[in-house]
Amino acid sequence: MHPLLRRTAVTLSLVLAAAVHADELQDITRMMRQGQLPQSLERVDKFLAGKPRDAQARFLRGLILTEMNRPAEAIQVFAKLSEDYPELPEPFNNLAVLYASQGQYEKARTALESSIRTHPSYATAHENLGDIYAKLASQAYDKALQLDSSNTGAKTKLAMIGELIGGGARTARAPARPEPVKMAEAAPAKAADAAKVSVVASAAKSGAEPKSAEPKAAGGQAAETDELINTVRAWASAWAKKDVAGYLAHYAKDFKTPKGEARGDWEKARKQRISAPKKIEVGIESPKVSISGEGAASVNFRQIYRSDVIKASGTKTLVMVKTNGKWLIREERVN
Repeated sequence: MHPLLRRTAVTLSLVLAAAVHADELQDITRMMRQGQLPQSLERVDKFLAGKPRDAQARFLRGLILTEMNRPAEAIQVFAKLSEDYPELPEPFNNLAVLYASQGQYEKARTALESSIRTHPSYATAHENLGDIYAKLASQAYDKALQLDSSNTGAKTKLAMIGELIGGGARTARAPARPEPVKMAEAAPAKAADAAKVSVVASAAKSGAEPKSAEPKAAGGQAAETDELINTVRAWASAWAKKDVAGYLAHYAKDFKTPKGEARGDWEKARKQRISAPKKIEVGIESPKVSISGEGAASVNFRQIYRSDVIKASGTKTLVMVKTNGKWLIREERVN
């Protein structure tokens, strides 16, 4: 869906009153990125008590609420911010991401169209709108198959959309430092990603920037964490090299196929989709490992897929099991 959280800047007609206010918002943003969500919410509320119309602080509050998994309140923040400052595209974008996370795709489409009207060159909104259209298309293809199960064209299109798009809308990222005339785009550390609840998909995905360094576990789990990440990268590498045998070898014998189809049918479809493009690139970004028990783990990451046919990205989770000393994929989940 997107080459992951590209930065853009949008000129504002607002000016912060004093540098101390910018410093305060910077500190709150830092706290949010460090996961101190209740404390950052308390501080931003205190800030807004003295400056209730401050756009940057209100935007930041919406991101914090998104990170705290309080979407209804976050929607209220971004919706009111969009009403008060209709010239700003980011609130519309984040509002769309939250709507999409709740399956309200028509509302998400309307919000993204408003964002684009406000700022026609806002690339993130254009990309998210494409994701929304893809989701609406998948629903239409699914309906077509319900009415005519023999429609092979709809089956193929639905499978392609489900595989390549199914992952996440991007939210506008909070500025690393509130600037006098700019609001930078950002996504929350856990987002949404968030709501980056990414649509077919944000927000917050909805704000910490993606980390270039991969997570390291403490103690005895460090080696397993590294092994899991290396396994996922090897899986992606085999896919990119169009090494079908190597790719399929990463799946456990009891792998749960996405649609519950027979393993043989799933493998046949995968071979066709991997062989069809002339060139494939598969990127893995910001992997996060969760070890749930001996021989059981999951790896969540942003998957960026590019070929000569289509470009797409989204959030994916691989549920892994260790069999005969090797980590294998038992289930794929598009978040």
